[in-house]
Amino acid sequence: MNPKVERLESVPACKLGEGPHWDAESQSLYFVDIIGRAIHKYVPATNKHTSAIIGTSEVSLILPIKGEKGRFLISIGRDLAVITWDGESENVSNIEKILEVENSPDTLSNRWNDGKCDRLGRLWAGTMDQKANENVVKTAAFYLVQNNKATQMLNNIGISNGTAWSRDDKKMYYIDSVTRSIDSFDFDINKGTIANRQTIFTVAKHNIQGTPDGMTIDTDGNLWAAVFNGHQILKIDPKTPETLLASIPMPSQQTTSLTFGGPNLDELYATSARILGLEDSPSENGSIYRITGINARGYPSVPVTL
Repeated sequence: MNPKVERLESVPACKLGEGPHWDAESQSLYFVDIIGRAIHKYVPATNKHTSAIIGTSEVSLILPIKGEKGRFLISIGRDLAVITWDGESENVSNIEKILEVENSPDTLSNRWNDGKCDRLGRLWAGTMDQKANENVVKTAAFYLVQNNKATQMLNNIGISNGTAWSRDDKKMYYIDSVTRSIDSFDFDINKGTIANRQTIFTVAKHNIQGTPDGMTIDTDGNLWAAVFNGHQILKIDPKTPETLLASIPMPSQQTTSLTFGGPNLDELYATSARILGLEDSPSENGSIYRITGINARGYPSVPVTL
């Protein structure tokens, strides 16, 4: 592996870039700036970047809706909403709230965080307490969203982050960042259930600084995990616990998430942040990166089915 890490110069640095989603149909990368309260689109073939400000609260995910061109599911604070966006305008043309979570007095400081769809288009997404960066609190949860309803699958979560599935749909991999580890579950795709949680990778055991954040999986079954405050991306074999296969150094200190993209799905796109003391740092922090030469391919991101 001889990776080349390229900063996308035409894309302005985010405050908190997150949620990259590669849309194979349009050959476009969608992502969000959580603190900037904006959704973004980047088209590699034309090197064109566009964005739209949502503005009402933090936006942590954007997913195209299957079969509905120009319609997307996004998070807004503790809400999930459907929007209409042409991918060009600076504003969306419609926002329709479909559900809200965690509206009890002790969870009002929570918000949605990372989320991703399984092969059937069901959204698995979790929340975080916005105080969790300062204190280890676990008032958040992890949900399965279908039929405009959120079903809680895990509680006692600190910062819900990366999710991925094995090729045979028998395993789901998950990151709660405050644990500084990656876990696996037995996954039943037909029932939409998870069971038998086990830790498969712990960054402290490898003397890695920072915390695992977003992740993706390649066609060989290896996980690629962004390390927040760690200046790197990890390649991990989840089939053999605590097996680190490789590490890619990153210019960004706070790499946040990853997705495979490009015409052959052999490029990694990585988001990053400039928060928690890095607000005035060089724009390497907060930039979007394309990583090639990794000798791996991924799967197309799955649009959400509503």
